[in-house]
Amino acid sequence: MPANPLESPNLDVALLSALQLAEQAALEPMHLIAVAERLGQARRSADVVRLYQTWLGHCSSTADYIVQFNLGVTLSQLEQLPAAEQAYRAAIQRKPDFVQAWFNLGAVIERQGRAENALIIWQSMLDHPLVGPELNPELYIMVLNSMGRLMEETRQLQSAEQKLLASLQANPLQPKVIQHWVHLRQKQCEWPVLTPLDGLSCGDMLKATSPLAMLSASDDPGLQLATAMRFVVERVNQRVALLAPPQGYDHPRVRIAFLSSDFCLHAVSLLTVELFELLDRERFEVYGFCWSREDGSALRARVKAAMDYFIPIGGMDDASAAQLIQQHEIDILVDLQGLTSGARPNILAYRPAPLQITYLGFPGPTGLPCVDYVIADRYLIPDAEKPFYSEKPLYLPVFQCSDRQRPVAPLPSRADCGLPEDKVVFCCFNNNYKFNEETFSCWMRILAAVPDSVFWLLADNQWSQANLLACAERHGVAVERLIFAPRVAPELYLARYTVADLFLDAYPFNGGTTANDALWMGLPVLTRSGRTFASRMAGSLLTALELPELITDNLVDYERRAIELARDPAQLRDLRQRLAEERETSLLFDMPRFVRSFEEGLLAARNASAARD
Repeated sequence: MPANPLESPNLDVALLSALQLAEQAALEPMHLIAVAERLGQARRSADVVRLYQTWLGHCSSTADYIVQFNLGVTLSQLEQLPAAEQAYRAAIQRKPDFVQAWFNLGAVIERQGRAENALIIWQSMLDHPLVGPELNPELYIMVLNSMGRLMEETRQLQSAEQKLLASLQANPLQPKVIQHWVHLRQKQCEWPVLTPLDGLSCGDMLKATSPLAMLSASDDPGLQLATAMRFVVERVNQRVALLAPPQGYDHPRVRIAFLSSDFCLHAVSLLTVELFELLDRERFEVYGFCWSREDGSALRARVKAAMDYFIPIGGMDDASAAQLIQQHEIDILVDLQGLTSGARPNILAYRPAPLQITYLGFPGPTGLPCVDYVIADRYLIPDAEKPFYSEKPLYLPVFQCSDRQRPVAPLPSRADCGLPEDKVVFCCFNNNYKFNEETFSCWMRILAAVPDSVFWLLADNQWSQANLLACAERHGVAVERLIFAPRVAPELYLARYTVADLFLDAYPFNGGTTANDALWMGLPVLTRSGRTFASRMAGSLLTALELPELITDNLVDYERRAIELARDPAQLRDLRQRLAEERETSLLFDMPRFVRSFEEGLLAARNASAARD
């Protein structure tokens, strides 16, 4: 038995002794911290807080600031964020140059939803300076990266890019920072997106580019697959126990589950909601597992109502979420996320269902060995391109589902939209990160060749808008010919399409939901198809609508065809008429027929999987 009760193997004895000594102002800081560390290792955080607070209430030492800081860390772990903030402020009051306390103060303020206050605190660390590339390089980079992340989340894109640039200049060997920096430049249409820095080549940047950003950065299917596979190696834990029995289950109705963070006002739900509603309940039970935001939208309510079981998993870690899915004995798990923002591929890594399929959310190879199939059509993934997918294509007659009940606002006039009555109106409402210099320069040449035309774009952010206008000027196109439309509710956005003449699709990342919306509203879409999934989406839709004359496979033909259509109003009218007819008869918009093909495809994949096992 140790002579010192603070060192007793019985942690309760050590805690009681420490508390008594603290109340007598006789507990040395080093002994306090030793007992607190033992309690922390035993996961008795509440006792750690009690001990620190008792000591601070009775003792005094030059180490007060350390105790206050440790108290802040423990309170933060317990999610007692206002109290943690108070502890960090007390630590700083005792030692104003305590840089780690300043950093943690910013972090705990951010977690309370006060993003701008957190940014002010971190910026003050750079301004005074408390941190710098020579003073304390690691913490300096942590501050820059935290500011860059938070500025990106709050759509301060240019400032975020500048912080991450400073971070890369201090240490270029940061693949995750490169990934965000590249995508920030895409979002702002900062061209060329890849530009070398000291110690960092364009090749290095390309290697670190995220799978989502790569869909816009390259039309090389091999590069897209390599990017996805690198992401999986770095981010997905493949050394986990597999949960689902390989032989599957034998349920009277097949249990199909959809996995997504986008069961809210999002493009994925805008397309899929009627699919959920129409699945044959005599053959299927339909589950939704989601970590979506509660946005209060009518669309989210409709999605939830369309599921037999709607199960939030946002508060669970990946292992617990996977176990919950397995406990429900799901037969077929359809992941609607892929590698897009918010993805949780580690859920899939546990294989909570015997058959796992990727659909719609990510238009490219996932590189995930735990995903068996990708839903596609034969235009989208031709036989020659199948080697560039880690998944086996599950071919349907057309890959994309469409909601026939999407609400449309009263149709506006051109004047309502700030458009001229007597001009050809080209439009592209894709997110601006899909744009690149080659395609945008082509659009400007089209405008130059059709002088009585304007280009109607999404007002995505102020920095991309400024860069696009500057690019137009370099091509001799007057800036007033680019008209930017603010984001509006889906029903207002859909109604806009009726006053445009031709949708000019982006390349190599085509419009997905946007192209579907335009075609649903009767607006012809001119696209360019390449070799990748993302570059063939609009071509797939046009093929289903039997409008192959709107599909090109190179930039020259794309440019020529746009000019030709703009100069031939009769041809555009004919295309609109054909679209109106196809809306009533084509497979693309025949949801009952699509859903039957979807069901048969899933059952065929399930049978094939069971036969292999």
